[in-house]
Amino acid sequence: MRPLLLSPLRGFGRALLLSCLALMTVVSTAHAAPDGKLECIAPAKPGGGWDFTCRSVARTLEQTQLIDGAMQTINIPGASGGVAFSHVRAKRQGDSHVLIAASTATTTRLAQRRYNGGSADQVRWVASLGADYGVIAVPADSPWHSLGDLFDAMKENPASVSFAGGDVAGGFDHLKVLMAARKAGIQKLRQIKYLAFDSGSVALTQLIGHHVDAFTGDLSETRGFLDSGDIRLLAIFSEDRLPGEFHDIPTAREQGIDVVAPNWRGFYLPGGVSDSDYQAWVTTLDQLYDTPAWQKVMENNGLQPFHKSGPALTDFVHQQISDIRSLSDELGLVR
Repeated sequence: MRPLLLSPLRGFGRALLLSCLALMTVVSTAHAAPDGKLECIAPAKPGGGWDFTCRSVARTLEQTQLIDGAMQTINIPGASGGVAFSHVRAKRQGDSHVLIAASTATTTRLAQRRYNGGSADQVRWVASLGADYGVIAVPADSPWHSLGDLFDAMKENPASVSFAGGDVAGGFDHLKVLMAARKAGIQKLRQIKYLAFDSGSVALTQLIGHHVDAFTGDLSETRGFLDSGDIRLLAIFSEDRLPGEFHDIPTAREQGIDVVAPNWRGFYLPGGVSDSDYQAWVTTLDQLYDTPAWQKVMENNGLQPFHKSGPALTDFVHQQISDIRSLSDELGLVR
């Protein structure tokens, strides 16, 4: 009689197993990123913050198997993201196989109407995966050891110190200097020298070559140059000192310059992408943010928690554009 008892159990077990496998298949493929060739556009030359965003996210997506294959990083530099934005609008509409790296630099140029007719509504904002705080750096042998030293040297002649950044004139890297200088009591802000380069790495190379006096950018851009001992950070534009290995970097606030400048890092998709593909990427990047692998990337590169996705990021982007436009109007930087 035992076979009679075991036979229905075997049938039930087989059915249960098949049901579980089917459920696992549904769960694993629901909201999965698109199959096939995937690309990430970094709107700058290799070595800058957008390039870091694309390459680190692509690598971590592959490591965590949140995408089936590889993701290629494509660099399209120019106009602080404007060339890439125009490329996406003209040639990649509806293409769900490409992510485009974005940041506060992107919203700054949109706020200032510098993207040749571009607007935030022309693309789909997917997710932010952390915030990279702004810094001011000088060569390791610079005579300036604090923001006070630097701005004191500029008070009589604002043009006496030259800054370099991986962003266009009037972009977020430039705005950090202007906001800090204004708080320091510098007059004639338009006289401050700012030299724009296609990426933070190029600007930093100019700095260590002593072709400029100071660098304005983000912490992640400086990591390699800090490790090599070529530069020194005068300040970071965060609310408080960062934890861990970056704890020794003084904030601008504690030096009497009350400026906080977080640069969120994330992605948008081309306009015309379907709602289902858009949600698939939102879910995929939400999952990525929660992985230990991405949290380690954040820790190793000084990224701070800042995660918004889908409608929440879209609302945030529109509000940030409004805020930056107001500041830029005050400084005469809006077209």
